[in-house]
Amino acid sequence: MTLTQLEYTLAVAEQGNFTIAAEKCFVTQPTLSMQVQKLEDELGVKLFNRNAKPIALTQIGAKILNQAKKIIEEAKRMDDIVSMEKGEVKGDFKLGIIPTVMPTLLPLFLNTFIKKYPSVNLKIEESTTISITEKLTQGKLDAGIAATPLDNPKLIEKPLYYEPFVAYVPKSHALSKLDKIEPQDVENIDVLVLEDGHCFRNHILKLCKTPRVSKSFDLKSGSFETLIHLANEGMGMTLLPYLQTRNLSIENFQNLRHFKSPEPAREISMVFSKSQLRLPIIDALSESIEGIIRGAIQFENIQLITPTK
Repeated sequence: MTLTQLEYTLAVAEQGNFTIAAEKCFVTQPTLSMQVQKLEDELGVKLFNRNAKPIALTQIGAKILNQAKKIIEEAKRMDDIVSMEKGEVKGDFKLGIIPTVMPTLLPLFLNTFIKKYPSVNLKIEESTTISITEKLTQGKLDAGIAATPLDNPKLIEKPLYYEPFVAYVPKSHALSKLDKIEPQDVENIDVLVLEDGHCFRNHILKLCKTPRVSKSFDLKSGSFETLIHLANEGMGMTLLPYLQTRNLSIENFQNLRHFKSPEPAREISMVFSKSQLRLPIIDALSESIEGIIRGAIQFENIQLITPTK
């Protein structure tokens, strides 16, 4: 029995097809099939029902596959232990980033990071906070960048930066007459917010306590651009994370209103499992982001708003 055989078997189970599994493993289909067959012969059982479409695991095959996943994961952890001991920054690394952070943060640090650490193969995906925490605990992600605190005892949170909220108030809105606003100014007025599932929505509802979310239409959007366009059309005002304001047009930039000190802000952290061993890459990512952000966000007096309800 070899790790290669287990990896090929896992690929077939995930793809439900020997040919596609072979493509994913970068080997020929006969090679992959032969290794899976050798594993079945050694174990003396059939792992797959080859007559099913897609190919399905047998009952015993499902049990063996669960154990195979653990063996493959532990083997990878051995490599991680060696890399950590040597302080090496290399290898595949799966990173999840929440949607309200990814479009503005990723362009700031990614190019610098990959040039400095060419041996790291970052695999980045955009995911909600709930999805990131689930995948971290399941070992499907190595780390995540999310708004914290999350209050999850299985995870470690390493704060990267604090990002203030900024109000976007079109000229036609009553609050446009104010130079700076306070949270109570936003209470009892129409506020455009992101759809359920975005932690930034929870931030806003918690900050404003009693904002009026429009009842005249049901907005299912995860886009700040959409909220800005609706505000410009007279549908209300909205709140934006600070980095989102850096790329606004000159015309839209004039509609920004900062909060009076202390400015409400959210905490953005690198989040990872307590059992995570790929700490050199996590440290390298954190240092790269912190170094870039120091020049992008310079606020001293803030009030932290948590994403939890």
